[in-house]
Amino acid sequence: MTPLPSLIDEIEDALDSATEEKRTAALWRITDLFIAGAESYTEEHVTLFDDVIARLAATIEKNARAKLSSRLARIANAPIGVIRTLAADNDIAVAQPVLRHSQRLDDGYLAVTAATQSQQHLLAIAQRHALSETVTDVLVERGDREVVRSVAQNGGARFSNSAFRTLVERSVGDDVLALHVGTRHDLPRQHLLKLVERASTAVRQKLAAADPSAAGAIRDVVAEIDGSIRAASRRASNDYAAARLEVEALFRVGRLGEVEVCAFADARKFEETAVSLSLLTGAPIDLIERALLDDNPDMAMILAKVAGFSWTTAQSILLRATGRTLSVQDLERALSGFSRLKQSTARSILAFYDARRQGAPMPAPAARDDA
Repeated sequence: MTPLPSLIDEIEDALDSATEEKRTAALWRITDLFIAGAESYTEEHVTLFDDVIARLAATIEKNARAKLSSRLARIANAPIGVIRTLAADNDIAVAQPVLRHSQRLDDGYLAVTAATQSQQHLLAIAQRHALSETVTDVLVERGDREVVRSVAQNGGARFSNSAFRTLVERSVGDDVLALHVGTRHDLPRQHLLKLVERASTAVRQKLAAADPSAAGAIRDVVAEIDGSIRAASRRASNDYAAARLEVEALFRVGRLGEVEVCAFADARKFEETAVSLSLLTGAPIDLIERALLDDNPDMAMILAKVAGFSWTTAQSILLRATGRTLSVQDLERALSGFSRLKQSTARSILAFYDARRQGAPMPAPAARDDA
């Protein structure tokens, strides 16, 4: 690609001119030329356009920058330097088109922008056709209510386990967000259970309407959640059914032990970890799931002790299987408590808890041992 001599002269004249009118006219000529042949240009050609357009656009006024952003936003090979300059513009009218649509902005750039720019910039990013976990991690942590609601209802957004946990936490008291999160098909079941436990009656009714397979259980949920919603969720979950078949098969042939449970936990396989703990401790699956999802880690540690697991496995169950986050101090307290807890005491606590849950007489304390 060799620009016509007259165009070269016009560009040089515009760049040397102090008149914004000349610079703007030259900018639109170059932009028109680029858009018309964009599909056929090599990266070398695009780099040339990048330099010229950037120089011409350096001093144009806001409305012209916004127009340039709109014209280049959907061009797959748009000049990357110009796109980034427009995306970083403090005026959202300029930044929004490229932040929402440009394919030239990679995950790293979008994550940095989301971490440093205004909430309006974050909202534009949240509305992109597709979003990676790298970007949504920042959006759900830093975004305001409008940003978080927007990204939660974005079907092209992908979320890490940690981001889903944050979305559930932020949905407390925000029925709109709770509904957006609760109706996502990619929401892991353990997060759905936690969301339903915390949701308002109105949200539960709407979730029931959106998910007929669990509607009866959700409608029956009142102030204190019982096991019905968990049971309904398990019945409707293909992941739970597959996990149960796999784990029960291992258990039947005597191949389910600490190594296997630790591997499930490390792989963040919530259902497999829960079913394993139920089979190895004899505790009902509803109690297991409640313990794993509880913000207080004590019952999860008790279950690990009953199963005879080491601290390494208990820690994997506590942190990785559920995606729970603990401070260094809380983790140290959990380790201290786990180390002091005897297995016989753990069994007694578990029996007491289960009996209270069922309304049965309290069991007698177990004999002391050194386990």
